[in-house]
Amino acid sequence: MSWQQTLKSTINCAGIGLHSGRRVRMTLRPAPVDHGITFIRTDVPADRAAIPARWDLVSDTRLCTLLKNQQGTTIGTIEHLMAALRGLNIDNVVVEVDAPELPIMDGSSAPFVFLIECAGIQQQEQPRRVIRVLKDVRVQDGDKIVSLSPSPVSSFRAEIVYENTALIRRQEGFLRLTDGAFKAEVADCRTFGFAHEVEAMRKAGLGQGGSLDNAVVIEGDRVLNPGGLRHTDEFIRHKILDAVGDLYLAGGPILGHYQGLRPGHAMNNGILRAMFADATAWRWEDAEVWDNRAAVA
Repeated sequence: MSWQQTLKSTINCAGIGLHSGRRVRMTLRPAPVDHGITFIRTDVPADRAAIPARWDLVSDTRLCTLLKNQQGTTIGTIEHLMAALRGLNIDNVVVEVDAPELPIMDGSSAPFVFLIECAGIQQQEQPRRVIRVLKDVRVQDGDKIVSLSPSPVSSFRAEIVYENTALIRRQEGFLRLTDGAFKAEVADCRTFGFAHEVEAMRKAGLGQGGSLDNAVVIEGDRVLNPGGLRHTDEFIRHKILDAVGDLYLAGGPILGHYQGLRPGHAMNNGILRAMFADATAWRWEDAEVWDNRAAVA
């Protein structure tokens, strides 16, 4: 993990936008060192097209994470791609998209992991910069609580409670972001929702592209998808996937432990805002420095 990474080659894909229902074309391109992750809207004028993947540009968290640049251009449903980039340790990439949201694909990060692996991963001649959590930070909104605490590695623990369905009730999950763990444990876990919410979402102009091909739909105590669940605890694994993607908007990997009770996109952005608001809670480090300390320990 010491060196920055980008893609070896450019790769394309197409799919449906979850909320717009529009066909979306997306291209991933290699980027130079220290570039970070930038979204480019190819369907708007060039002077308004660039949207950096940054926590302070998050403008909406209803059902997805949406970014808006200073010119008012937006890009939504970014969290599953961001999670794949973090899970495969990609630091620098340009994401071109011809619509206001990314394609939903199958509702998980697995198709994006596949794209990245097909493009290949290129090590770059510059150390990776990481964000070390120095002290506990916590945000709370009613019964929702998210925190970050010091840790030598990136790890995620989350808990969800849905008492209205026996399919979920209470689920807990844990992920330690070691090599290969993201792909093996959470990448294929899909977004989910309840059948009774679908009509209300569509009346609000959301979920126009949603289907059993790109989301797990729950009705009562059963899953409507013909293939059922990919994991018995797919729901909490997807919540962790979302957290991995949302926290990568910090601008680099976070060395710290994330804990979430009933987490969501709003709470994930809230914990980043709380951490960055306290200059004593974090610092930038070269990954080499962290690697050397880990080796000594």
